[in-house]
Amino acid sequence: MASGVKTRVKLPKQARAGEVITIKTLISHRMESGHRLDPSGQPVPRSIIHRFLCTFEGETVIDLGIGPGISTNPFFKFQAIVPGPGVFTFAWFDDDGAIYTDSRSITVI
Repeated sequence: MASGVKTRVKLPKQARAGEVITIKTLISHRMESGHRLDPSGQPVPRSIIHRFLCTFEGETVIDLGIGPGISTNPFFKFQAIVPGPGVFTFAWFDDDGAIYTDSRSITVI
């Protein structure tokens, strides 16, 4: 598991049913390529976010496969339709097996 990883998610706290909202996510992650050497000359293990998944109440909103060319601290901005009140769940999958998660609830007005 990479150290110092922090997730950030921004979306409205409330919306109307059927409204399209904008969601912004960012994960602070170094994205280690596996090509660098540590001070003792040993390869630093690869640690790259290779998948991002957002669901709403168990239904997939967006599922991205990410290649090794992704930048450090990847930022995603996308839109989703709010069918009703519920919880958005976000997951970032790391090559080292770690899964970083966050969630946000939204109410319908």
